[in-house]
Amino acid sequence: MKKIIIAGTNSGVGKTTISLGLMKALMNRNKKVQAFKVGPDYIDPSYHRYVTGNYSRNLDTHMLDSEQIKYVFTNAVKDKDISVIEGVMGLYDGTGSDIHNGSTASLAKILKAPVILIINGKSISASAAAMVLGYKHLDKDVDLVGVIVNNVKTEKHYNTIKSSIEKYCNVEVLGYLPPDDSLKFGSRHLGLLPTSDDIDLDEKIEKISQMLEKYVDIDRIVELSESETISSSFEMDMFLEDPEVRELSEGKKIAIAYDEAFNFYYQDNIELFRKLGADIVYFSPMHDNYVPAADLVYIGGGYPEVYAKELEKNVSMRKSLKEYHEAGNAIYAECGGLMYLGDYYEDSEGEKFDMVGAISGHSRMTNRLVHFGYCIATSKEDNLIAYKNQQICGHKFHYSEFISDLEPAFVMEKYSDGKVIDTWESGYYEKNTLATYLHIHFYNNLSIICYLLSGANKRI
Repeated sequence: MKKIIIAGTNSGVGKTTISLGLMKALMNRNKKVQAFKVGPDYIDPSYHRYVTGNYSRNLDTHMLDSEQIKYVFTNAVKDKDISVIEGVMGLYDGTGSDIHNGSTASLAKILKAPVILIINGKSISASAAAMVLGYKHLDKDVDLVGVIVNNVKTEKHYNTIKSSIEKYCNVEVLGYLPPDDSLKFGSRHLGLLPTSDDIDLDEKIEKISQMLEKYVDIDRIVELSESETISSSFEMDMFLEDPEVRELSEGKKIAIAYDEAFNFYYQDNIELFRKLGADIVYFSPMHDNYVPAADLVYIGGGYPEVYAKELEKNVSMRKSLKEYHEAGNAIYAECGGLMYLGDYYEDSEGEKFDMVGAISGHSRMTNRLVHFGYCIATSKEDNLIAYKNQQICGHKFHYSEFISDLEPAFVMEKYSDGKVIDTWESGYYEKNTLATYLHIHFYNNLSIICYLLSGANKRI
């Protein structure tokens, strides 16, 4: 089993750049590459797919247990030659001070995957060995097999760093990348620009791959990726074959909003519907006139704030969704979907844009992340994804806030090091529509998809 984790000392050290370049270099060698992203990110996986042609998968050790992680991994790597796993933040960064909760290091141990550490070589030389030694010894069960040095201008500088690391750390240094501003990817408030918005993306990725071929030992990375085969005891097949679950899904059609404004989804969530036998159809709130005939509408996150003008102009779609909601049909919306279903959206300049009007209230932009991070949602009453008092783990990442007089659907709690550090109420359940800022991976609790499919039977 060939698999390699590209980890970093911290965010911004070059994990995404090097991961994409490596994927492209492997693709250029006619390798079938499966990409993964550690944590709840949606944007980096879209870049992975752009390069490899395969959907990237999220491996989130906070929302999923070890066997679920291994199931997602082993299910995705079938018929692939090698897996490239992009880490999150620094190697040991997770939730709170616990290096074993939600970190890239914890995932490396679950998958028995070798790790390559990316370090910043700017303004450092022999002292780089102390940094690498710390990452190597903080958890000796992490298989740190190599280092790539980013941001190094000269070969002489690189050789000093390489010699010190290999002398004091007994870790191979596999190469370096010189600084090059032309390789930087565009970004906005939620992270990288969508792949469709970066007009030079092909050229950038090809250039990065060629630089890796020149400065980094790709052949050695492939050799180091040989690692232990893993398996999973997660009983997904039993769930998929359960007659009662199949009956819920039989003949169902799920309409998923997918366009420039809405494209933040866990691919495993969508494929779970398919595996249960449901039919998936896609529609565009920006470009289509009407909601397609469906038993459930699923509107994920994305950038409704960026495309608010276009969403407002599509009056026929907004009217169609409002009528769908008023008829009691099932709608499940996450984050950007909640913003879209409100009465209007207000940008940071105070300009307002009419939205669907299914959920009484409005969203408005702030200048900060609101309740950012993992949290536990406790349902106050039965709703479209949970029964009363059921707890669901999810993740929040948004700059807007939703203002409404409606009774919230969930009590939210954010934890750090086992302690509650923030509590609030959020999400709204009206008629047969549930809209919340919470992003949820269905594998976290398979009852979620059962409730969604059951709710698709209801007409209120």
